[in-house]
Amino acid sequence: MSDEKDPLEPANDTGAEAEMEEAVPATPEERIAALEAELAEAQDKLLRALAETENTRRRAQRERADAEKYSVGKFAEGLLSVADNLRRALDSLPESEAPDERTRSLLAGVAATERELLAAFERHGLKRIDPKGEKFDHNFHQAVFEMENTGRPAGTVVEVLQPGYVLHDRLLRPAMVGVAKGGAAAEPADRDV
Repeated sequence: MSDEKDPLEPANDTGAEAEMEEAVPATPEERIAALEAELAEAQDKLLRALAETENTRRRAQRERADAEKYSVGKFAEGLLSVADNLRRALDSLPESEAPDERTRSLLAGVAATERELLAAFERHGLKRIDPKGEKFDHNFHQAVFEMENTGRPAGTVVEVLQPGYVLHDRLLRPAMVGVAKGGAAAEPADRDV
């Protein structure tokens, strides 16, 4: 007995050759149709890959622009207390109450420093929110207290304790405000109770 196969005996294959015969179309038309289908699938994959690459590029551009636009955020937050202290210094002694020329000069210098700081903020997209007299907006204001009998409609900002700041379109710090309470809008609710 020999391990050699008889060339006249049918081959006992594992099905690989049969699959190969099924994969290869029998007629040229079938082969063309199969190749066109394969080409269409490859083109679809290519278009999807190009679209994904373009989306990734756009996302990276947007993230880069945001990083450039908002990169000064933490630094600006650190300077907000400086702006607040300059304003407090100016509010502590009005120029008209200054006892002498040296004090008036000092106040003028502090006012000039505050103006320059606020101008630098503006140049870099940092804007002060000072909403006195405006309608309360929870997106930009933080209500600290409510005041009755202000003569203003309910929900109107009547006092600003600390101004807020916006960096481009993002809130950096909300304005801390006092809001008018009651008014004409609240009276009918009190009568129903």
